Amino acid sequence: MIQASFPADPALDTAVSRALLLRVAAGELPETLRIARPGPFVAFGKRDVVSPGYADAVGAARAAGFEPIERLAGGRAAAFHAGTISFAHAIPDADPRSRVDERFEATAALAAAAFERLGVDARVGKVEGEYCPGAHSVNARGARKLMGVGQRLVSGGVHVGGLIVVDGAERLNGVLAPVYESLGLSWRPTATGSVAGEAPGATWDRVTAALIAEYEDRHGLEVAELDEETLTLARRLAPEHTSPVA
Repeated sequence: MIQASFPADPALDTAVSRALLLRVAAGELPETLRIARPGPFVAFGKRDVVSPGYADAVGAARAAGFEPIERLAGGRAAAFHAGTISFAHAIPDADPRSRVDERFEATAALAAAAFERLGVDARVGKVEGEYCPGAHSVNARGARKLMGVGQRLVSGGVHVGGLIVVDGAERLNGVLAPVYESLGLSWRPTATGSVAGEAPGATWDRVTAALIAEYEDRHGLEVAELDEETLTLARRLAPEHTSPVA
């Protein structure tokens, strides 16, 4: 497990997870979990990038103080800030397409169990009107989204990445409102929740500890540092995740 964050450089932060995926897939690194505390950015999906409203959405993100980037995995635009947890699980797999649903289900169940440790009524499933909707989102009480998950498949491996909202849901809604309007996407801000909103006293550190405990129970973990070769690769990849829209 690696805990390395680059909050001042969201494109590099995303590229680090991609670099880990590529090196794990190539057999250069073992299966790796990375947990990070991001800075403020909006990650746009492939469908967002080709939307007629993409340039306006990028401008709206920047106007709200969120750097726009192009995401590694997942669907529509999602917002990150210091009150969120970004996690990335790079897994070697010779046939990654054969277990897509299995990985989604396992990751959603793991996150739900982590939230339950903190007293949250956590459930797996899409909430009507949630941002970046997905069947394997984790919600509270069937009412508010707490976590989203996506996958990126490459030859020899897969990245399973997620975003957990610990607190500051209103800040996410503040940037997602103009971004989604620009992209022509409908959603309900009231569908956005946070772990702290469901379990008062749930801090970033406490939620991270619960998440790590669940990964430890299921996979076993060894603490590691981000190596220089992976970081060098990430620096080469980072421009590919920077929004080209001025």
